[in-house]
Amino acid sequence: MTHPLVTRLTQDFGYPALTTEAEIAAFTEAPGTHVIFVPGDARRNLETPDVAVVLPELRQAFQGRFDCAVAADSVETGLRESTGVLKTPSLIFFRDGQLLGGIPKVRDWSDYVDRITQLLSQPLAAE
Repeated sequence: MTHPLVTRLTQDFGYPALTTEAEIAAFTEAPGTHVIFVPGDARRNLETPDVAVVLPELRQAFQGRFDCAVAADSVETGLRESTGVLKTPSLIFFRDGQLLGGIPKVRDWSDYVDRITQLLSQPLAAE
């Protein structure tokens, strides 16, 4: 069962719920910068609702420089393993199909701002 604050991201904010590897690929490979929220088990992880509340605020603070999606339970494990961002909840950043990095667990606002600024400013790896 998904936490109501995670459900709010898809229902009220319109973030796509990514349920397959193909959906993850389509989302992350589209032009631009993208964030996938990996909520984890909200019943066991009390930080999940906090990150679900902070994510729209971060998107607004960065003036929409990235779009957001939510990883469904069915793809969480594979996504965490393929990116190396193993702890949940986490925010995993991609640009034009390339992994930029992740921010695991809940953070202070200034930590989020600093880390996201670093992620958004890093150049893509040469192809």
